[in-house]
Amino acid sequence: MNSPFRWLWTGAGLSNLGDGVTLTALPLISLAAGASPGEVALVTTLATIAWPAFGLHAGWLVDRFPPQRLLAVVNGLRALALLGLSAAIALDTAVTLAVFTAAFIYGLAETLVDTSLIAGIPRTVARAELTGANSRIEATINIANQLAGPPLAGLLLGATGLLAAASGTGLYSLAAIAGIGLIRSMHRHTRGDSNAGEDAADSHGPGRSPSETTQGTSSPSSSRGIREGIRFLFSHRLQRELTLMTAAMSMVWGAWTATFVLYAVAPGPLNLSSAAYGWLLTAMAIGGIMSSALTERLQARFSTTALLFVDAIGTLGLVLPAALGAPLPIIVVGLVTAGAGSTIWRIIVAVIRQQTTPRHLIGRVYSASRVVNWGALPLGAALAALGVETLGVPGVFWIGSGLSIGICGWLTAAMPRMKARIDEAEAEAEAEAEAEAEVIFNLKVDKQSKRP
Repeated sequence: MNSPFRWLWTGAGLSNLGDGVTLTALPLISLAAGASPGEVALVTTLATIAWPAFGLHAGWLVDRFPPQRLLAVVNGLRALALLGLSAAIALDTAVTLAVFTAAFIYGLAETLVDTSLIAGIPRTVARAELTGANSRIEATINIANQLAGPPLAGLLLGATGLLAAASGTGLYSLAAIAGIGLIRSMHRHTRGDSNAGEDAADSHGPGRSPSETTQGTSSPSSSRGIREGIRFLFSHRLQRELTLMTAAMSMVWGAWTATFVLYAVAPGPLNLSSAAYGWLLTAMAIGGIMSSALTERLQARFSTTALLFVDAIGTLGLVLPAALGAPLPIIVVGLVTAGAGSTIWRIIVAVIRQQTTPRHLIGRVYSASRVVNWGALPLGAALAALGVETLGVPGVFWIGSGLSIGICGWLTAAMPRMKARIDEAEAEAEAEAEAEAEVIFNLKVDKQSKRP
């Protein structure tokens, strides 16, 4: 992997470690400051409301401005928000208000950072390296955000909330510095021989160059640009079908998230303590880390549609063991399978989207799909909250299992046409990569022949 990708990768790791610390620490800091239960719940609401409220606009911004600059600026803003929280804690003044502000800025920034990351990967690696690059990013997110971040936040909060907030400030500051490194690295990259490569990629790739789109004189308005991304997503049959399947699975995950704690923690059937419940959830992260390390090799041996089917099975593994009242070891196996399948799905769908979306639309198309998928999570949770009152916890898991089986059937029926479209996209990407390499080689030869 080249220097720009290494900077992008480093920044992703630092910002996601900051996310893991921040998202865990903010509700606990507000609780320690004397916030009411409603105010503590509001922290999570403020941290998550940005995707449905602002996600589409985030995609438009990412397509209007270079992703590497947004990564530097937005992570810097997150660092400033947590610096303000640190000052409030140190002065013991308006801590709850500072937590609310930090949570809102965190969520708002997440829409821009996540979208910039997806849009930035195709700008830093060749098309043939997309699966490997997405796998590395996904593994890093799993490790930093899910495995390392929450326990680190617990250790820091054990000392003082100020230390946790200050650590978040430091991590986001380092992520902003990595963004600056990415800007400089890409500038050097485009000034050298790879300038020809980027031009070739833009002319041969799925989209146009940034100069023709995001920095042109005919930039679309926000509303028109957002509509363009939504229209592309839902007119592209493969992406539309994958987005709707992801939304259906997100509903199952939302229902599981809302009710599994009732099943796992005492006096539920598993009778776990709160601490043991936290460790149980790391099983999904472990599955995700293992699968992200293997996705590139698995894709070389198995068809893409077969790997997508693994996630449908993983979603079933998330809910069916609990519906059956399975013992803890079977529950753990189900969580590992679910985490592995979810990671494989995200990597493969990201690559498909990067291969089949014009570059100038990647931000808007990604954010539109993310809004649909994230909107399905609270819908599933709300339906589970209604269902658990009448059907009980096992009843919710049985409905989730039925929906998961339906998704497996849907995917099975769609496999032939999806396989044809995926194979076509992969063949086009391979041909474009070969054409790009040939153009770069010819330009290098031409450049060397002109030297005195």
